[in-house]
Amino acid sequence: MLTVVQLLGMSSEDEMVACFLSGELSSRRFGHDLRSHLAAAGQAEQLLTHPDYSDAGANLARRALLAATRGYGENRDLFENFPARATWTRALLSSDEAAGVRYLDYSYWVELSGGSRRPTDSAARIRAGLRAFDVPNEPLIEAAHALSRGERFPPLILVGETQGNLVCLEGHLRLTAYALVGFPTGIECLIGTAPTMGRWAR
Repeated sequence: MLTVVQLLGMSSEDEMVACFLSGELSSRRFGHDLRSHLAAAGQAEQLLTHPDYSDAGANLARRALLAATRGYGENRDLFENFPARATWTRALLSSDEAAGVRYLDYSYWVELSGGSRRPTDSAARIRAGLRAFDVPNEPLIEAAHALSRGERFPPLILVGETQGNLVCLEGHLRLTAYALVGFPTGIECLIGTAPTMGRWAR
């Protein structure tokens, strides 16, 4: 049973939304679309890079962005079946605990891990030169090299019915990079739990 090695304190939905959007802003895959939505909403990147959780208007603007880009709060796309309310905490994971986190049930990550949804299996397959759907592994390998050089990553966002069975909501590339370097201890994360999270975190 996975248990969190060190709780750092309570988090919030507003912090989760900001963290999620900040992660996607730096993503090769999602960053361009997010910037387009920011521009359409007349917002600057500072809304995401320097969040002020005491600003209710900014919090609402970020939620609207996550709704527009990923279906948050609208029961669609990535957030289909995601519970309306969750308890959010900030934590550090040990290497063993991080290795127990599963990918979400998405075709690319299922294929990359050989069906297990375990990042350790993905790391082994990447080292063997295997690809998922012929997508290059270089971004994952580059992220692992960045970690080896001492770069710090934004927190992972993990969810589950309890803290003992977690699925990655945001940060799959970073989670895989951690696996490639052997899972250092003290990995930062936000954890969301809810009794009905199992409908999403299958």
